[in-house]
Amino acid sequence: MVTIHGQQQEDFSADNLSTIGQKKVTITLHYHRYDEDYSGWNLWVWLDGKNGRMVEFTDDRPFGQRATFEMEDPSGITRVGFIIRKSTDENDWASKRFDDRFITEFDENGHAEVWLMQGTERIFHHEEEINISPEIVSAKLNTWHDISVTTNLAFDWEHDNIDVSLSGATIQDISVSKDHHSSDHAHQMTIKTKESLSLHEKYKVTISHFGDCDVSYGNIVRTEKFDENFAYDGPLGALFTKEKTVFRLWSPVAQKAILVLYTKEGAKKAEYEMASGSCGTWHYEESGNLDGTVYMYKVMIDRNWQEAVDPYARAVTVNGEKGVVVDLARTNPPLWELPAPPLDQLEDAVIYELHIRDATIDHNSGVIHKGKYLGLTEPATVTPDGVKTGLDYFSDLGITHIQLLPIYDYWTIDEKELETPQYNWGYDPKHFNAPEGSYSINPFEPSTRIMELKKMIQAIHSKGMRVIMDVVFNHVYDVPCSSFHLLMPGYFFRFKKDGVLSNGTGVGNDTASERRMMRKFIVDSLVYWAKEYKIDGFRFDLMGIHDIDTMNEARKALNEVDPSIIMLGEGWDLPTALPSHLKASQANADKMPGIAHFNDSIRDHLKGNNFSDHDSGFVNGRSGYNYSIKQGITAGMYLPYDNMEYRCPSQVVNYVEAHDNHTLWDKLLLTNSGASQEDLKSMHKLASSIILLSQGIPFLHAGQEFMRTKNGDHNSYRSPDHINKLDWNRKAEFEQEVRYVKGLISLRKSNDVFRMKTKEEILSRLHFFPTDEHLIAYQLKASRDKGQYEEYVVIHNAHHHPVKFHLPSNGLWHILANSHQAGTEPLSMINRNQIEVSRLSTFVLAKPFRLR
Repeated sequence: MVTIHGQQQEDFSADNLSTIGQKKVTITLHYHRYDEDYSGWNLWVWLDGKNGRMVEFTDDRPFGQRATFEMEDPSGITRVGFIIRKSTDENDWASKRFDDRFITEFDENGHAEVWLMQGTERIFHHEEEINISPEIVSAKLNTWHDISVTTNLAFDWEHDNIDVSLSGATIQDISVSKDHHSSDHAHQMTIKTKESLSLHEKYKVTISHFGDCDVSYGNIVRTEKFDENFAYDGPLGALFTKEKTVFRLWSPVAQKAILVLYTKEGAKKAEYEMASGSCGTWHYEESGNLDGTVYMYKVMIDRNWQEAVDPYARAVTVNGEKGVVVDLARTNPPLWELPAPPLDQLEDAVIYELHIRDATIDHNSGVIHKGKYLGLTEPATVTPDGVKTGLDYFSDLGITHIQLLPIYDYWTIDEKELETPQYNWGYDPKHFNAPEGSYSINPFEPSTRIMELKKMIQAIHSKGMRVIMDVVFNHVYDVPCSSFHLLMPGYFFRFKKDGVLSNGTGVGNDTASERRMMRKFIVDSLVYWAKEYKIDGFRFDLMGIHDIDTMNEARKALNEVDPSIIMLGEGWDLPTALPSHLKASQANADKMPGIAHFNDSIRDHLKGNNFSDHDSGFVNGRSGYNYSIKQGITAGMYLPYDNMEYRCPSQVVNYVEAHDNHTLWDKLLLTNSGASQEDLKSMHKLASSIILLSQGIPFLHAGQEFMRTKNGDHNSYRSPDHINKLDWNRKAEFEQEVRYVKGLISLRKSNDVFRMKTKEEILSRLHFFPTDEHLIAYQLKASRDKGQYEEYVVIHNAHHHPVKFHLPSNGLWHILANSHQAGTEPLSMINRNQIEVSRLSTFVLAKPFRLR
């Protein structure tokens, strides 16, 4: 090593230099100082292993100063070192800017030209990369004593002549930190104030050479105090009447807001400055009938203009590119005012989860509008072989609710290219209050998708079924492009302590439901769908991301619309930036009455862990799960769960498969690869029967009744139609199994003993018999006024051999379900106290009331 200018450098002697270097190089170095003080500044330049020399700057207006010099070395030059220093009469090295830097890029003639900025360590190779006008990018109120200031150019706080002042408050301290995203010396400073800062005071930061900047809201937007000051209770969005439309936006951080109107072809038509209102709102009123008017909001935040779709938009253009004013009354089909089918109690529900495209896209479906909203309005559809399909089939099955995978507008389908097959489940939300366009026959006409969705809901209602909507408020697909972020950055999402977005969802971000305007948005959206579209229930994706208060407020608001609206969700305890005791998780179910949770315990104990291909459960051969299955059968009422406190059975949704992960059939193939098809069918029916006869709310995945397969695809969210479609030929092939599930549903509906409403009822009317690990049997005591039977016995046999079971009493027993059939009519009768239960099967026996 050799020492140069007090710095240790590698010894690049002639023997070590690359032979590809230039023997002579010419360098032009431009240097700009925004304080315009070039007095005493010069360059010290050197070659590796050689002594250095000084180079003086000359005038280089308008950029600043320039130094041009040559370096020679017969061994070849691969880099030239330099330092910018300030010399005085007393000391050539009075000060310097940064440590050794090197120029390494030369053209074929040995020329190099670079640009340097005061306070910035980076070497620029093109002048257009540099903005030489220093300015303050933003000044943000982050805490009650901190203002974070960002500049477009770096500065050297220790050496540059920088003065900082703050109007409206007294500076106590200033600290400067290096921007971690660049090699520049400093872009950010934090101003600490002596007094506590106010949300309503106007502050301004001034930095010498950088100008001034009004202080806007930064991290402070995520405080309770901010919510107390700016939470707004009134209506938001484009509020339409035929006489006028009022546009109202919430963005307390915006300095200005503009309403932009467009033609239907997308050309800008007009801009109107919006007036500021209470609680950080902006509004503009336009007279006349604006039905069909295309609009956007444009806001100025921290000197930058951002344009965004109204987050409350109820109609959108193709691909959700812009919002549209809509006369919703015009979108109602005839007889829209007719009520939905009644639901006496939540436990009466039998939920069937369905993806709109899956339902009818099969070429054998007999549906004209395949994969569309209208495909689920078509009656009397059949396959070429006459097998019932579509809406009539779902109705015939006996289910009470169709739960639709997302139908709001989502990101990843190009609605302009629907001739090309595209698929997605829709868990990538874009516009929460407008329907998805890819299910419409005309996504280019904003009101058409609304009309078609309403027709579909009406058709489902007309067949005696209700509609549950899958809602995904827990995250957005793309934070930087989301309307939430563009209009109100930093507010609608959770952040960790280090300032990084919280990611409990696993898809990059978590929305912050605990903040009042996010909570308001969720509740407003739910009420809107319930009222405008007559949605009868909501399934909350990753509900455990949300907070308890938001879910309870949603329940209260929906009760005012219709108390029979179902709320259910995935109450997983996810690692989001929210304390566990506040999460809307299963562990906190007792704090959320009227809200149901998916029961992953019975799911995994029936078939094996959902996330392990080869783990098995009760129906496919594993011991030790008897007790856990009993917990599910009683909805946790008779045998409570360790970590879940359910108040009543309607809080528990029992299921064994859903759109996520392997279908039950595919899971059984993995865990029992050597089993016969008949044994696989038996295991499958055993699992489905346990779900359909348990207390709580049963849930079926579409096609589960005909043992749906996705050919082993466990995450088919964007897989092609041949993986995801409902295969109507398979339905015909498994017709006996379909009839079996249909019979179990009718049996469940036939007596309220299968649908008890309270914990007390279950404790008094359900009793388990002692059995071994592979057998579960229980007695249900019926009411005399609720049907012809005084008691039922349900036996689930997971053994691979028949089992003789002793009934609780002698006398006449009707067999309502066996290994092949189920229903409300007796399959056969026995007059003894013993029954042989077939292998891998469920038997249901009922004792008629004796004449008195």
